[in-house]
Order: sequence, then C-alpha cells, then structure tokens
Amino acid sequence: MRGGSVAVVGGSIGGCAAALAAHRGGADEITVYERAAGDLADRGVGLAVHDSRYAELESAGYLDARMPWVQLVRRRWYVRDDAAASPLGREIAVMPFPFRTYNWGPLWRELRSRIPRGVDFRVGATVRAVCPGDDGRVEVTTDVGGAERHDLVIGADGYRSTVRAARFGDVRPAYAGYLAWRGAFPEARLSDPRLWADDDCVYAVFPGGHVIIYRIPDGAGGHRVNWVLYTAPPPGLDLGLGLDLRLTGPTSLPPGGLTEALAAHLGYVADELLPPYWGALLRETAPDELFLQPMYDFTAPRCTADRVLLVGDAAAVARPHTGAGAVKALQDATVLEAALTSADTWADALAAYDADRTVSGRSMVDLGRRLGGALVQATPNWRAMDQTAMEAWWKQADGTGAFGGRELGR
Repeated sequence: MRGGSVAVVGGSIGGCAAALAAHRGGADEITVYERAAGDLADRGVGLAVHDSRYAELESAGYLDARMPWVQLVRRRWYVRDDAAASPLGREIAVMPFPFRTYNWGPLWRELRSRIPRGVDFRVGATVRAVCPGDDGRVEVTTDVGGAERHDLVIGADGYRSTVRAARFGDVRPAYAGYLAWRGAFPEARLSDPRLWADDDCVYAVFPGGHVIIYRIPDGAGGHRVNWVLYTAPPPGLDLGLGLDLRLTGPTSLPPGGLTEALAAHLGYVADELLPPYWGALLRETAPDELFLQPMYDFTAPRCTADRVLLVGDAAAVARPHTGAGAVKALQDATVLEAALTSADTWADALAAYDADRTVSGRSMVDLGRRLGGALVQATPNWRAMDQTAMEAWWKQADGTGAFGGRELGR
C-alpha cells in the first residue's frame, strides 16, 4: 500500500517518530499538527532506554549512537541510616542496570531533523476536533487553518489526547494517589561528584516512596543530573492544582509552579527521609527547574478506530516506574511502519497495528501499577532488606520481567 494523506496530531518524540513511520510506510502527504508554538527542544528532563530495547530501535532506524547518551551499568539502592559512614546512606543492594539515558530535548531535535522536508510540520496549530468524513476519510479541525481531510489520523497528543477523546471519549486517566516531583540541573552543582559514579543509577528509598537519580547528556558534551521523586502528599495538603483529581483527571505544575506547601513537603523528604548526599542533591535544584506530575494510568480499549490510530501516551499511559515511556512510543512507530509497509488496505494496516500495540499497552499499564504498589503505595521495611531479600522482592515486583519495555513482537 503506497500513497495517501496522513495527519499526525502532536509533534513531540512520539509524533516525530510517527511522522517518520508514515513517510517510510509510503504516505504521499504528511501533516504534523503541534499545538506548542515554541521550541520543544527546550525541555531538559531525562529518559532511559534499556540496552536491549535500544538495539531493536537502532535496527529499526529510530535510535542510533549519534544521539547523545550516557551509559548506565548498575543500580544502587540506598536507605537513610544515621549510623552510616557515608553521606550516600547505607547501601542495601546492587543490581545490573543496562540502560542508556537521554536528554529529552536533544533526542527530540535529532528525531525532528530526520523528518523529510516535504512533511508539513505546523507549530502553534491546536487541533479542536477530529471527525469521520462522509467519504471515509477523517476531518481534522484546527483553531488556525479550518478543516482538512486525511486518509489516516495518528493521535500522538499525549495523555489528554484530543484524538482519543474523539473516538474513546469515556476513557479518562485515573489518579493513582501519589505525585512525581521532577528536576534536572547541571552536574557542576554537585558538591562532590566523585562519590557517585557516572554509570550508577541511584534508588534512594524511604517509607512510602523513593527517588531515582541518574546523569543525562546536556547536549553540549557534559552532563546534567536528572531525578524523579515519587511519594504521596500528606492528607489535607493543598496541592494547588485547582481541581479534584478524582473527578476531572490529572494536570501538572510547570517549572516554577510548585506551591509553598508542595515545596515544603519536598524539603521535608530531602532533609528528613533521604540520606544526606541525595537530600542535598534535591536541594540544589532551583525552583524554575522543578515541576510536578500527578501519577495516573489508563489504556484505551483499542489503539485504532476507523481511520484513527493512537500512539504513545494517547493510547496508554503506564506509570514511569516501568522505565519504558519513550520506548513504547518509539516501538509504536516501528510497528506502524511495518503495518503500513505490509498491508494492502488502510483497514488491514490498522488491524495489524491494533493487534500488536493494544496488548503491549495493557501489559505495561499493569506493570506500572504493580511497581507503583511495590515502590510507593505498599513499600517494604527497607531498613531490614539486604541483597538477597531485595533480589527476591524485585523479581516479584517486576513479575514478567518487562521492566524497561517489552521485546518487540512479544
């Protein structure tokens, strides 16, 4: 099957990969609608890709060694112990951690640069409606260009997807009951970087939560420190989100948007619950380098409907504990390319894509819930854990061994 007009709603990592997949799949016309007017490469947070998933995505042509990355080798687990000799805390376990880390901005820029010039990439174009047309095509209406019809519309517009809402309006993200504080800053601010090896990923754990810390490229030959802290807010704390998460779904606080109450709780965790070195690391993060995400998850009943197809977070959101958010979006693109290349009709292509990605999305959502329970909502007595106990606990928490993403085709 060759030819046709494809629209991609959303121009972030998943959207760029989907546009590249549509081009390789033979589409004649490709339009990307990105609502943000600014440069998406300004986002400086980190993401990680398991080495095995990287090998698959490199083979498929969606990642390669030219994209700046940092190699991680091991994961060290620490607890606070005031009797510990090291400011890092007491180490309770060390596990293999074969992951490459990336900076979201430079990775997006690399993917964006690979989209052919013939693709119409429109910034500041907010999609207001996606409706079936009377000719079997799909009509996309924006706030600036009116309505246009396409043979296929790909929803790559995130967890609040307009495209998903048009086809599966009853699917809403469910708040998990806890939050993620995220931050990133230049490595030069570390008080003593020699205490922390470049290829170590840190899990500093405490009752009711943990923080993950690793280095990412800064896009200029150096490193940034990237961290994510997961824990539930104290009961009655004013989140300052301006809505009831149980009723209206999740939202986020942008950099610099933390309320005083949330900032105070973050300070309490850093000062009282984490080992001194890791708590001080969090304290080095400036207010405009901090943002907050409520944790939520969902999966659409299908990844396709008529001539509409969902990728990335538009189709399914798994909690970030899975270590596979960006991986899933890129895998979606590889499966989409294969479906478009091998199918004889649009219906065949969508059916092939749906059969693969709906099952994969559900399994990752299930894994995210299981890991969220183990790492945040029902944490063990960390101080009583040792290497043997941690290995057994992690094997049970990971279950099917899908941490880092499912193998393509399985």
